[in-house]
Amino acid sequence: MFDKILIANRGEIALRIIRACREMGIASVAVYSEADKDSMHVQLADEAYCVGPARSAESYLKIDQIIAAAEVGNVDAIHPGYGFLAENAHFNEVCRSSGFEFIGPSPQAMERLGDKNTARSMAIANNVPVVPGSDGLIETDEAAIEVAKQIGYPVLIKATAGGGGKGMRVAEDEASLATALQQARNEAQAAFGNAGVYLERYVGNPRHIEVQVIADGHGNVVHLFERDCSVQRRHQKLIEEAPSPNLPEERRQAICDAAVRMIRGAEYSNAATVEFIVDQDDNFYFIEVNARIQVEHPVSEMITGIDLIKAQLTVAAGEKLPFTQDDIQCTGHAIECRINAEDPKHQFRPNPGKIQHLFVPGGLGVRFDSHVYAGYTVPPHYDSMIGKLIVHRPTRDQAIATMRRALAEMQVDGIAVTASFHDQVLQHPEFLSGQHDTKFVEREFLG
Repeated sequence: MFDKILIANRGEIALRIIRACREMGIASVAVYSEADKDSMHVQLADEAYCVGPARSAESYLKIDQIIAAAEVGNVDAIHPGYGFLAENAHFNEVCRSSGFEFIGPSPQAMERLGDKNTARSMAIANNVPVVPGSDGLIETDEAAIEVAKQIGYPVLIKATAGGGGKGMRVAEDEASLATALQQARNEAQAAFGNAGVYLERYVGNPRHIEVQVIADGHGNVVHLFERDCSVQRRHQKLIEEAPSPNLPEERRQAICDAAVRMIRGAEYSNAATVEFIVDQDDNFYFIEVNARIQVEHPVSEMITGIDLIKAQLTVAAGEKLPFTQDDIQCTGHAIECRINAEDPKHQFRPNPGKIQHLFVPGGLGVRFDSHVYAGYTVPPHYDSMIGKLIVHRPTRDQAIATMRRALAEMQVDGIAVTASFHDQVLQHPEFLSGQHDTKFVEREFLG
């Protein structure tokens, strides 16, 4: 096992990793920007090094600065967390070539799965269902028209690189296809430096269901069941839960088995999430693989009792997973609400600033993963999430009741947060029935 690791990230995920390290007897090294000098992850790490100014491009994305901090800290390995450099295959390779283990998959597996078109081909090769679409990238408008005729309108144009909804457009008919193609290419080039796009048949009003998988370097691949992430705004997840409501048991097993096949076929090691959309007839289709730990990993931890960060460290150190698929049981129901420094009354406008007062909810089955505290100033330079409120109870109804109670207890003065909006969602009949889809928030709350 490692003696010391560096966490190439910030905020709650850095703190989460630091805590797992401390419980395992591993020393931790934090990095921080000038804007994050007072962050809790800096205070609780065994060592901390400033890697640059507030802007991510000059700090958390500066590979040379991260490696320099690792060298000064004399660490064994680097954990990338999520976001920033977490799915950067070049950073992965630089870490390894500099003598530091990268706590994640190999650079080759990361690169293959990071390209959505290549990942789609791998899914087909491993008998994982995909939405009907183009065989490879679309190079010309004429080729797009031919594919669209074969699969039928509406069609979804998707960037092969990146995520977060960027480089995606829907074309309802042939008349709108060329314009949508150009818009998707331009956005993909600007966001990812890669204008490549491909076509899929558009699946309207799907559920977003993903499977947590972890694999070691000894051929063991297991899943920790699925999560439902259908409560979204502009392709950004707001509430996640596990297990997914109203998903037939045989379909749940089929999705989990498909995810394991995908990861095994990719010769992948460490934690990953395999994402699917599920249509109104419970048919499921592969979307992509996130080759890292996810924001919503706590809900999988709560229903299985498995610490995913510790499992990541164990696997990266070359050890076997300490459990098999038969050892993993799904118990109870977990829900996570992302608490963002945003004002839901004003189109979710970011609301950074100083937290004057903070009361964190507690009680049976409540967990709050966060790096903020009273007196902390939320900087305007990064993602607006300030914490994740997670509950775990024996049933979904009980989990919803506990989450609503916890949201009511939460007090944050000085900045606006999204807690009240989450409470509205949790009361909505469509959510309560488990019939919501990825368009639910936009349809019912944003008009």
